[in-house]
Amino acid sequence: MKLNREKLRLYAVTDRSCLPPGRSLSETVEQVLQAGVGCVQLREKQADMGFVREEAYRLKELCDRYGALFIINDYPQLVLEVGASGVHVGQADMAIERAREMLGDSFLIGGSAHSVAEARKAQEAGADYMGCGAVFGSVTKRDAGHLPLEELERICGAVSIPVVAIGGINRDNIARLSGMGLAGAAVVSALFGAEDPQREAEILLNEINA
Repeated sequence: MKLNREKLRLYAVTDRSCLPPGRSLSETVEQVLQAGVGCVQLREKQADMGFVREEAYRLKELCDRYGALFIINDYPQLVLEVGASGVHVGQADMAIERAREMLGDSFLIGGSAHSVAEARKAQEAGADYMGCGAVFGSVTKRDAGHLPLEELERICGAVSIPVVAIGGINRDNIARLSGMGLAGAAVVSALFGAEDPQREAEILLNEINA
């Protein structure tokens, strides 16, 4: 699948633990899609596979409706089953080469990197885009190491595939990422924990486009 870089400008990564009481994941995803989010990643590391499958089908339908990419974290077999856009594999997950063997060239594969060396290795392994962080710390991933902005900029200059920043990104700091050559920003708690996710996504997109 050919990757449209513009779809990565604001990349929503799900986290049910951030949701306010009474609001579902699919409801929140639809709200951020209405604001113009171009890519949604379903990230469920601990949930039962049956639950993950149900959510995947639900979010796939929403992403199709709004013309957004739908990525599933760490489950290439589920990508094939639901017809998602692709899979994202982290450093501790399945190897990119193995994911490519399973998915072929019809699906996107995202990798994670915390250094220039890791980014180059992931690109050589066949990743279509790169998620790099944590640039401002992480509320949702306590073990995420800090990635200095200087190293993030070096990564952007070292690889030809699109790079997306992740980690603690919100309306107050997203402007600090401009001018680095990034394809976009991946946001978790600032969207899924927001009182008004649609409005928050609109604010973030305005900051990105400024």
